[in-house]
Amino acid sequence: MRDMFTTVAPRYDFITWAFSFGMDSGWKQLAVERAGLPRSAVVLDLACGTGDFSKLVCRRDPSARTVAMDLTPSMLRIARLPDPVCADAGSLPFADACFDAVFVGYGLRNFPDLQTVLREVRRVLKPGGVLASLDFSLPRGALIRQIYLAYLYLQGALWGLLLHGKPRVYTYIPDSLRSFLSAADLSSLLATLGFSQVDARTFIAGGIAIHWARNPRTESADIK
Repeated sequence: MRDMFTTVAPRYDFITWAFSFGMDSGWKQLAVERAGLPRSAVVLDLACGTGDFSKLVCRRDPSARTVAMDLTPSMLRIARLPDPVCADAGSLPFADACFDAVFVGYGLRNFPDLQTVLREVRRVLKPGGVLASLDFSLPRGALIRQIYLAYLYLQGALWGLLLHGKPRVYTYIPDSLRSFLSAADLSSLLATLGFSQVDARTFIAGGIAIHWARNPRTESADIK
């Protein structure tokens, strides 16, 4: 996975724009706006890529502090953000309850052990802290799902051929999505793992989803 993202890093922003029909920046702004961050928030930008979430948070609140973390050093070099951390999301190198928010852009579906990562996210969130994730999602209808996966595969093959001379470079997106979750199923998983106030918004017939979920202030908090 690290080798693959090293290959795509220089073209990552363009590919994100292309696959989202240019709507990616608006989705990320919505994810940040609805996160309800406190003033001077301390934020983890997990699987940060080129650091869009970090930049959006600091643009809204210059007093905020962001920590950009990615498994791929080349992504961190392109992001050029303060406090970069190269580490595995399955074992976050941070103390308990140290972040007001964790943002993940197109990352959850790439983690081989999603539940472990989500438990780690909850561990490092402060009580009341929020997880916000933007990612590809599986449409629930079987026909729409097959059409969407075929579209992603064809577009990925086209851009892989044009940009790298290798059609398979960007087909990792539908490949990773085939074994991922629908927006509703991810919401259920978040609730099962102890997050509260779980909310989701979908786009492109359920093919893109933003999830927000809070770490309860107390263990007895109601899970919604």
